[in-house]
Amino acid sequence: MTDPVALLQELVAHARRAGADAADAILVSGTSVGVQVRQGRKEELERSEHNDVGLRVFAGTRSAMVSATSAEPNGFGRLVEQALAMARVVPEDRFAGLCERSAPDFIDGDGLDLADTAEPGIEALTERARQAEAAALAIDGVTNSQGGSAGFGRSEIALVTSAGFSGRYARTSHSVSASVLAGSGTAMQRDYDYHSVVHLADLDDPARIGRHAGEQAVARLNPVKPRTGHMPVVYDPRVSNSLLGHLAGAINGASVARGTSFLKERMGTRILPSGIGVVDDPTRRRGLRSKPFDGEGVPTAPLVLVEDGDLHSWVLDGRSARQLGLASTGHASRGTSSPPSPSTSNLCLTGGIVSPSQLMADIVEGIYVTEMMGSAINGLTGDYSRGAAGFMIRNGALAEPIAELTVAGNLIEMFGRLQPANDLSFRRGTDAPTIRIDHMMIAGA
Repeated sequence: MTDPVALLQELVAHARRAGADAADAILVSGTSVGVQVRQGRKEELERSEHNDVGLRVFAGTRSAMVSATSAEPNGFGRLVEQALAMARVVPEDRFAGLCERSAPDFIDGDGLDLADTAEPGIEALTERARQAEAAALAIDGVTNSQGGSAGFGRSEIALVTSAGFSGRYARTSHSVSASVLAGSGTAMQRDYDYHSVVHLADLDDPARIGRHAGEQAVARLNPVKPRTGHMPVVYDPRVSNSLLGHLAGAINGASVARGTSFLKERMGTRILPSGIGVVDDPTRRRGLRSKPFDGEGVPTAPLVLVEDGDLHSWVLDGRSARQLGLASTGHASRGTSSPPSPSTSNLCLTGGIVSPSQLMADIVEGIYVTEMMGSAINGLTGDYSRGAAGFMIRNGALAEPIAELTVAGNLIEMFGRLQPANDLSFRRGTDAPTIRIDHMMIAGA
């Protein structure tokens, strides 16, 4: 394949010659393979390949973006013609433009170790999926399977701007999962587990994933509804990251600029208890969302968003930064068919000093949430309401399973009462430890 950076440089140069005041182009190519096994038999095999290119052009304060599923130079003329024709008729946007903080040179991802040389074949993936499902089915009480799965993917991203930036990096992914059912008839319960990593050497044992999925499904049998009332809620790490996701949405520069964030007036103030921080680090080695540059060619760097409970920064791309009179934080994210927008990378919540068992020790009656469904979040007020399932906490220990309940509150108040444990691990891209929040409203029986 032709050097993707050279291809994009040719495309951008073509756009400039055709009359664009500025331009940038992105190419995303990749291959993915996935296998699903059910009841020990290979049920699904998928393989996909793509090689997509996107071009953004600027005509004064107007801009447009077009994309194609082929990066062949003989189609560049048509692509440029379409983009410029669109740019000349769309409304003006005084905040549009290439990001001023983009690097004027070449950047690659060599220091981040994002590309594994191991590439498993179909049989290796099939065996991994079989091991996960078999371990789950071996758990007493598991009665059926929704399948074990394993996958591999490799992608490459290249970006070029007319301001002189060019960059390229590759990333790989390995994954394994299992989903099973326990019980029978209308009393069945489902649960799952999965793991996804950049390097195969870091992937959990498939049997461990399967066993945990099976054990969790059996533990959820015969759930009851909790009573309605106010009580402490403890979020398991596989759902606590949703709270961090709500926080990320509220400090997203686009939301703040539109005035649709409940935290828009809180910059420089305390939003979390003292000692707690929120950090976004796109430079984490082997990180699930690591990258050497953002979608506008800005070199990435760790960013402290919340320090000792105080809000220090929004998450900004070039456009939202101009709207707010600030500088981009290097958090532009984009695809080939959409313009950049602010987005986090490897986001985590830090500051927990006690174990999960210590965090729950004084709870006489509370809720331990392991699954959430539905979402009613008011971005303007922070009002929060979500369906949940999990276990009762009684006298500091997990007790009977519960389901069909709603957890409600206000995110501003919830963030202020948030208590993290010390079990943070990096497994999902957006990661938080076990989290406790007192005085939540529970709607149950």
